[in-house]
Amino acid sequence: MSESQRAPAPDALTLLAEGDVELQGRMPWSSNATFLVTVTLGAVSTPAIYKPGRGERPLWDFPDGLYRREAAAYELSRSLGWGLVPETLVRDDGPLGPGSLQRFVPADFSEHYFTLLEDPTHHEALLAIATFDLVANNADRKSGHCLLGDNGRVWAIDHGLCFHPDPKLRTVIWDFGGRPVPAQLLPDLQRLAKDLPEPLATLLHEDEREALRRRAAAIVDRPCFPNPSEHGRAYPWPLV
Repeated sequence: MSESQRAPAPDALTLLAEGDVELQGRMPWSSNATFLVTVTLGAVSTPAIYKPGRGERPLWDFPDGLYRREAAAYELSRSLGWGLVPETLVRDDGPLGPGSLQRFVPADFSEHYFTLLEDPTHHEALLAIATFDLVANNADRKSGHCLLGDNGRVWAIDHGLCFHPDPKLRTVIWDFGGRPVPAQLLPDLQRLAKDLPEPLATLLHEDEREALRRRAAAIVDRPCFPNPSEHGRAYPWPLV
């Protein structure tokens, strides 16, 4: 078969949605069960991160199903057009039951938020992540949840503790406190405040959807990054 006759390679979402999932091993240092898997569709394979619901530790302040919030974070990033979160979706037929599948990002794992902050060329991406965390109400932005991809792009991962209807912001990204939210991000937030895309809305409860819209509107009305003094428990643990 010639090159022109071959079927095009599936995009990342198609691969994650339709490919066969094979467990490779458990990821270290994760509080919940997190696995490296290989997803294969035809002749194409990719590594991915699988977080099954059955591997979640019960939390007093978040309901079960954190894996759905991982997928919701991707849908939020996609609906805003910011491209911060690797492709993520829910698979009900995972090797250990329903869970999230996220494309594995090849990265320099010696880099994280604190090291990236030292290079001003990364500040635009970090400001976008800080804004994302405000609207998503991220309760667990550790430094290691910011990855420097092998192409130089900064990614945000680990969003199981997001979208709570009550204020829960806990993050290491406080260096921009008092600075304005980048103006180019505000139209995207204004659009979100008016209407949530269906792929995002279906992953959240009604009170979470309403709270998400309110947070987006609040950032547009007062586009300024908060300071840790404005929050009770402002930092996650561990920091990295």
